[in-house]
Amino acid sequence: MRSPGLLVAALLAFLELADAHAQTYPDKPIKLVVPFVPGSPVDVLGRVVSQQLGVRLGQSVVVDNRPGGGTSTATKAVAAAPADGYTLLMSGQTLAYLGLFYPDLGFDPMKAFAPVATLAGWSHVLVVTPSVPARTLAELVAHAKANPGKLTLGFGLGTSPQILGEYLKVVAGLDLVSVPYRGGEQVRVDLLGGRIHVNFAPVSNVLAMIREGQIRPLAVTGAARDPNLPDVPTMAESGYPQIGFHPDVWQAFVAPAATPSAVISKLNAEVNETLKSTEVKANLDRLGFDPMIMSPQEFAAFLAAQAQKWPPVIKAANIQPQ
Repeated sequence: MRSPGLLVAALLAFLELADAHAQTYPDKPIKLVVPFVPGSPVDVLGRVVSQQLGVRLGQSVVVDNRPGGGTSTATKAVAAAPADGYTLLMSGQTLAYLGLFYPDLGFDPMKAFAPVATLAGWSHVLVVTPSVPARTLAELVAHAKANPGKLTLGFGLGTSPQILGEYLKVVAGLDLVSVPYRGGEQVRVDLLGGRIHVNFAPVSNVLAMIREGQIRPLAVTGAARDPNLPDVPTMAESGYPQIGFHPDVWQAFVAPAATPSAVISKLNAEVNETLKSTEVKANLDRLGFDPMIMSPQEFAAFLAAQAQKWPPVIKAANIQPQ
């Protein structure tokens, strides 16, 4: 058995190495793994923040897009990466329920990562194609009930629009045909083509389509009306307060669980300052995202609350493992 003195010496040596690493960090480019395709709203958010973060850190933050598997592909890759602060994952509320969607992941996403820094959050708008004779959520519910199995609900697989849509079906007792896609972009293409009738989407993704009369908004999931859609009521105003999680979606940077706390603290401080910059704030506003600034400790508490909130909703919505 090792003596207590040797154990203390080993611990001190480890702490000295960790401190030295934090003082020189970063001394090479950082890789940010994004689970979505280039050009998607989350990808744009990651690039906006990473560009300014790189300037602050004096090292490039390189975006590595790894879409697929409902974000599980990227999540697996970063979970297996060295815990040195040079590989980060852009993720969000999916960490709280990815294990339900993919029970064969081989690891617990809630334990595999250390919270680094939150970025932004946003909500959704429920939209329909003009062929659907509904101008309110109540009218959509009535029309869907009068025509069971006739309307299609489109969503990206493993995304918040899937959870929102499936949960609405349960809460309102609707028989909608669920049509999963790899991502939200193709859903919107088919929404315009009339092949999909109902969809939840971030306001910024569909605002132009709404203004051009190509689709019709019925309700927003936020706690208050969206300033870009002041005439569109909230889900709560429409009689369905259950559909709205304020925010429905959020994004953040996380790192492999054993990443040194000093490195996480440095990243957190620099990300938070980045989010306060005029340029980044303007870009987030353009994307329809609300900045989220937290310490690592606050982020950890927030993430723990998310892990309590989402699984019951997913189980109630009867979303099956992939």
